[in-house]
Amino acid sequence: MSNAATRPRILLYEPMHAAGTDLLKRHGDVVVAPAVDEPTLTGIVKDVDAIVIRANGKVGRAVMDAAPRLKVVGRHGVGLENIDVAAATEKGIFVVYTPDANSESVAEHFVMLALGLSKRFLESDPALRAGQWNVRYEYIGRELYGKTLGVIGFGRIGRTTARICHHGFGMPVLYYDVVPAAAEVEAETTAKRVGLDELLRGADYVSVNLPLTPQTRHLIGRDQLRIMKPTAYLCNLGRGPLWEEAAVYEALENKWIAGVGTDVFEQEPTAKDNPLFKFRTFLCTPHMAAHTDEAMRRMSLVAEDIIAVLQGRAPRYPANQPKR
Repeated sequence: MSNAATRPRILLYEPMHAAGTDLLKRHGDVVVAPAVDEPTLTGIVKDVDAIVIRANGKVGRAVMDAAPRLKVVGRHGVGLENIDVAAATEKGIFVVYTPDANSESVAEHFVMLALGLSKRFLESDPALRAGQWNVRYEYIGRELYGKTLGVIGFGRIGRTTARICHHGFGMPVLYYDVVPAAAEVEAETTAKRVGLDELLRGADYVSVNLPLTPQTRHLIGRDQLRIMKPTAYLCNLGRGPLWEEAAVYEALENKWIAGVGTDVFEQEPTAKDNPLFKFRTFLCTPHMAAHTDEAMRRMSLVAEDIIAVLQGRAPRYPANQPKR
């Protein structure tokens, strides 16, 4: 791969951290897509050996069909919903990702949302800036300590959230997942696997951490919100379509629950007049929970598996086992 004539061509859908970019540049010719719509992509991938995708755009069958040299697709992150993994497997293309890269960052983001809601940040900060010092007597917060955490999706991020909250705030943990966690994982946080309804009825704070699949789309709707405690908080750190935003609006409007935090929206970017923005009990960020310098660096190191595949070695984090 040192011969310039045989250097692979690597397409980045978007720029990424220099740690990964520089590594790729040592082993191939790196280009950044001018846009990530399908017509643009299908027009520029003919000579591409590898693709790195972040949050935007898709690597679907049409892109793969237009890229006869494509050997590997790297996901800068965790979610694979924008990659047609089945098509890649069929066509002999590896899909690799970074499942451990952003667990700490996203779990910490949940804690930020939970604390911000509990301590009534969105109410007290603007009031103080407006000179209303005496709101300190009105805006009475709540402690996380000793409250029950419910984790929907007990993968790497969910388990990290449970660990932080159990050891840091003394929170007992309920979790919902189709796959039970290992006994030692449950023991570390005294986590108890329960059904979804039992979790929603029992938890004071709920963290949604599932991947988006046909089975999980709109998992949280009106019926689920109605059975939560009126003092409970719900935070979505997974994907926007995991819940129905209209039902979340209804829950806040009618005070079915105490507050909602989210990093994700059903449509992204969300509209600046999203009706949820009117609530001081709604705390949100623009899909940036994983955007810490540390996590961005780790996610960019999907480059290591890209290079491994291009050099004929087994990747560390394959999402599929392509046909050969």
